[in-house]
Amino acid sequence: MRKEQAEFLRMEHVNVARGEAVVLHDVNLSIQTGEHVAILGPNGCGKSTLIKTITCECYPIYTPEMHCRLLGRERWDISQLRQHLGVVSADMPGERTPISKGRDVVVAGFFSASTIWPNLHITSEMRERAQEAMALMEATHLADKLVGEMSAGEQRRIMIARALVHKPEMLLLDEPSNALDLAAQRELRENLRTVAQQGTGIIMVTHHLADILPEIDRVIMMRNGRVVADGPKPELITPERLHDLFGVEVTLTQRDGYWYSW
Repeated sequence: MRKEQAEFLRMEHVNVARGEAVVLHDVNLSIQTGEHVAILGPNGCGKSTLIKTITCECYPIYTPEMHCRLLGRERWDISQLRQHLGVVSADMPGERTPISKGRDVVVAGFFSASTIWPNLHITSEMRERAQEAMALMEATHLADKLVGEMSAGEQRRIMIARALVHKPEMLLLDEPSNALDLAAQRELRENLRTVAQQGTGIIMVTHHLADILPEIDRVIMMRNGRVVADGPKPELITPERLHDLFGVEVTLTQRDGYWYSW
C-alpha cells in the first residue's frame, strides 16, 4: 500500500475558458502527491485544458466559490512551480529543440529551456543527472543525436528525460503514445512503469486504454469539459462505463496488467 502523501492538487468549482468558450465546467478534484492517475476521455473533452490549468498555462474564471491549490498554495511563481513538476506535452518546447543534441535538451530541463543557451551555468551534477534521466528512459545512445533526426519514439524518450531531470514530485503526460508505432508505444510504457515504480507521481492524459499503466490505480473520466467519474481503475474500466464515455460498444480484454479494447 502506498504511503499517504501531501495533497498535490485541489480544485473546487473550477471553470476555465479558452477564448470565448468555457471548456472546463465546475471541476472538483483532489490528487495526492505521488499518486498514479489516468485522465481518460474522448478528444476535445477538456483533458489537455485540465493539464494546462495545473501547470498555470490556463487560469480559472474567478468566482467566490472557486479554489485551486497546488501543493497547498493558491499562488505560485511559475519558475518555482516548475521545480516540482515534470511536464511532457505533445509539442516540443521550442524551435531550437530539433537542432539540439539529446543531451543538451535534457540538461535544459533544469532551466525549463528549449536548449542550452550561452548564459546558462551548467554544473557537472546537472550533466550527471541528465545522464541518469536518459538511462532511466533507455536513451543514453541518443545523447549526441540531433532531436530533429530522431524518430517520434526517440524524441518522446528525450522529452520525458528532460521532464524528469530535476526529479519532480509529479510527472504530467499529455497523450504520450500519440504518433508512436506499436513497438515504440510498448517500449515507452515499460519505461514509464519504471518511473512509477521509483516513486514519481504520474498524471497521464489519454484516450487510449493501453496507455493506462498497471501502476495506475485511479481513473478520472471526462466528457464535455466535466469530470463524469472518478474512482478505482477496476470499477471504471468496464464495457458499460466506456460505452457511456465514448458512445460506442466496447469489448475488453486484460493482459499483463494492461487493458485493451476493440
